Amino acid sequence: MGPELAGREYAGQLTDADLRLLASVAAGRAGTGRAADGSWLRGDPAALLAVLEHPGTFDAVIGQDEAAAGWTGLASPFLVFAVFVQRAATELAAAGHVPERTGPRQRVPLFDAGALREFLAEPERRLFLAELLASFTRVASGRYRSRVGGRLRTRRFSELDPVRLAGLLEAVPRAERPGVYRRLGDVTLFLTGVFPDYAATTVLRPVNAARLLRAAGLPAAQHERLADAPAIELLEHLGARWYRAARDLAPVPTARIAVVGEVADRFRQARRVLNHIADRYLFPPGSPWFTQPAP
Repeated sequence: MGPELAGREYAGQLTDADLRLLASVAAGRAGTGRAADGSWLRGDPAALLAVLEHPGTFDAVIGQDEAAAGWTGLASPFLVFAVFVQRAATELAAAGHVPERTGPRQRVPLFDAGALREFLAEPERRLFLAELLASFTRVASGRYRSRVGGRLRTRRFSELDPVRLAGLLEAVPRAERPGVYRRLGDVTLFLTGVFPDYAATTVLRPVNAARLLRAAGLPAAQHERLADAPAIELLEHLGARWYRAARDLAPVPTARIAVVGEVADRFRQARRVLNHIADRYLFPPGSPWFTQPAP
């Protein structure tokens, strides 16, 4: 995708209020002489990325007063998540190790911060994570009709339930399957990154694991081996596989779908970056962003 296109993609999702907030940060740097409404940032992707990366942007969006800044809507959810991701990149640039979850409320240090820094080095991957988090502030759900044993039956789906979401693969036309695969990758990355304990203990009950392995189209010989893998490891494998399916089946090989393939190849790093962001920023008192999914 490259920095210029990534900057334009950021600009397309920022609100006018976001741009005014970012322009106030830019004005505090060596005099820009630009309009205070920040509209100029939409046409200057390099400047926009520079402002997002500026340390003062985090303080402007979040740090002044959590009860009066990012939590109450002066900044859009997308901008809040973008600065969380950028702050994570700044923190990991100086980290020697990063805690890894080994169980509920259990952490061990892993000395692989370099791999997480490499993942965050590209602006298009930072954009990917910000978009992912923002996309789950509202979760789609509903019903669809599927033929089972010769009869049409009504089934439910939710974007936070990968087992039910995978059922859509049997019901939608072939042309729509890349989108379902993409969302399956998204929900797997989101749950393992933001709610890893829930993902490990609730999403992957034995029956669910078997259903997801079938939905992933894995050879039967791999089912037993993968079913015995740790829950997070199995979900990482499935999430990466679904992202690759979305990339490979996409009708047009766009720059955005290429980033999906990059994340597939670095799924574990993406998941651990989200673990870091969740632990540090997503669940302070009064945070409106996410609540624990229902069992």
